[in-house]
Amino acid sequence: MPPRIALATYGLAPELAPDDRLLPPALASLGVSGEPVVWSSTAARWAEFDAVVIRSCWDYHTHIAEFLAWLDRLDAAGIPVWNSPPLVRWNSDKRYLLDLARRGVATIPTMIVPRGAGRDVESLAVAEGWARFVIKPTVSASGYETHALDTPLDAAARETIATVTSLGDALLQPFIEEVPRDGEYSFTFIDGAFSHATIKRATAGEFRVQTEHGGSAEPVDAPPSLVAQASHVVQALPETPLYARVDGIARGRAFLLMELELIEPNLFLSGVGGAAERLAGAIARRLGQPSVSD
Repeated sequence: MPPRIALATYGLAPELAPDDRLLPPALASLGVSGEPVVWSSTAARWAEFDAVVIRSCWDYHTHIAEFLAWLDRLDAAGIPVWNSPPLVRWNSDKRYLLDLARRGVATIPTMIVPRGAGRDVESLAVAEGWARFVIKPTVSASGYETHALDTPLDAAARETIATVTSLGDALLQPFIEEVPRDGEYSFTFIDGAFSHATIKRATAGEFRVQTEHGGSAEPVDAPPSLVAQASHVVQALPETPLYARVDGIARGRAFLLMELELIEPNLFLSGVGGAAERLAGAIARRLGQPSVSD
């Protein structure tokens, strides 16, 4: 009987997000059964699977306690999960950016605003010289409650900050002009090896590059120096993830990290030939299955 892999997804994409639908046939060609399962389903029988690969769980940030409890149950049952529960727990709160900065990774300047401390945001931004800044929850995804604001703040901006900081701790960063002007790079790594690069661009009048906000994405041949710098981010981790998406900008010759996505990122598999097969091969190797060479 072939190994069975649960490809964890969420209720709005029970058959996986379009990009991830390339995985089941790629896995099948290697003798592995990949089956979509909604992570929050009470009917799911996780113990019947040989491993769980977290994919289109795009609502995890709005159900973070339940999501982490689900990981705990899989961990306690001894079911392999990729990426691993320790990596996912660490990556679920954007404080990881501060941790990576301490490890020598060049990141966008980042401050944490404690829950309920929205009144301090303007003075913090002004003290840093940030005439325009971005604020968002430390637990968020897909541009959720992510706002760009200007100083001095008006009443609407103060209300926005109050809303964001009422949800929990918030991330405060300078507005990055390169994103709407030049686009944001996404570097996809599979088992620690660079696979492909994507450039994401915001639509006119918007700074968020996610497709939910009108953004676009297309494959790109990134400069080797940027790829090398992005690979250093993955190398800074305590273990090699099955997959990683390293998002950031080019500022001169330097790559500055904006996000390290280890939970449920779109890996842009459909944009590059062979990418889904590379991921399927990495999964097969972790199962101890023979796989074709990448």
